[in-house]
Amino acid sequence: MSDTKKRRMTMLDGLAAAGVPAPQTSMMTTNRALRSARDAVDSHHVWDLDPDMIDDTRIGDRLDPTDVAELRDAIDANGQAVPILVRRKPGDPDRYLLVYGRRRLEAIRASDKVSKVRALVANLDDDAAVRSQISENMARRDLSYIEKAVFSQQLVENGFGNQSQVAEVLTVTKSSVSMALAIADAIGPDLARAIGPAHGIGRPRWELLANRIEQTGADREKLAAIAEDVHTRAQVADIRGEPAAEDDTSVRAFEAVLSAVGKAPAPRDPDTDRPRRTPPRTLVIDGQKAGTVKRTTKGLTISLEQGEFADWIEAEAADLIADLHARWTRRAED
Repeated sequence: MSDTKKRRMTMLDGLAAAGVPAPQTSMMTTNRALRSARDAVDSHHVWDLDPDMIDDTRIGDRLDPTDVAELRDAIDANGQAVPILVRRKPGDPDRYLLVYGRRRLEAIRASDKVSKVRALVANLDDDAAVRSQISENMARRDLSYIEKAVFSQQLVENGFGNQSQVAEVLTVTKSSVSMALAIADAIGPDLARAIGPAHGIGRPRWELLANRIEQTGADREKLAAIAEDVHTRAQVADIRGEPAAEDDTSVRAFEAVLSAVGKAPAPRDPDTDRPRRTPPRTLVIDGQKAGTVKRTTKGLTISLEQGEFADWIEAEAADLIADLHARWTRRAED
């Protein structure tokens, strides 16, 4: 950086810190020049901002964003160690839009001791802001499976991109995104929020709950009420000073909902569910026999001729089956 540019940045930093508007010079007579100077100042500061000047219009990434009491107490005692990230609001440069740091922002809003939130101000458009939020989430690695599933669902529904694009930014496979979307659709956002993040409950058990809800036609509003009752009883026990349970409340809420759904009822006519046999069918690819499909009383068998394609299918089998299952689930819904 040249000496002239250093002196100009020092002057801008000083003016910004003092709250004095920058002088009107021939170099800063257009809106573009003013914005460039403002962005330059933003990038060199950690600002102390009024929390009420920050709007949060982002896609929600947590199912329990208000659970900030412990973080508030830590900030009250030790200060805010890590700044949040905001960007200036288009059309209203005196206000800001949150990029990430929702829990820190809410903790300071709830604090009686800390009145300002430390923030970095970035020059980002809508797409870049979402990508920054995703990157920060992935770096934290503390979102549960259902939070990531609902987050993926909201990214698609809000027009961020298709499943392949969401998979790319989340650094996961497209088939895992397809499965997550199918589970999030079956659970529903209200029931997911009522249960909570349920850390430690992974994809297989969420998939089990989703399948049981679809198979039994369970009322998700009633299931949400069961989950909320678990959280209410835990809060009452905490107020009474009773010993806290060892496991997470949201995990107990999940277990209560899963237990309430039960298993799908057995078919009334056993003949309709009797295992069946079908004669082997030939699989043809590019006009040549590639293998066979055979249905027996034990299940379905697909046999492929030896070759590179069979090797690839073997390596990708888990993702391919998950993707086909997700497509089957969506077809059944339609």
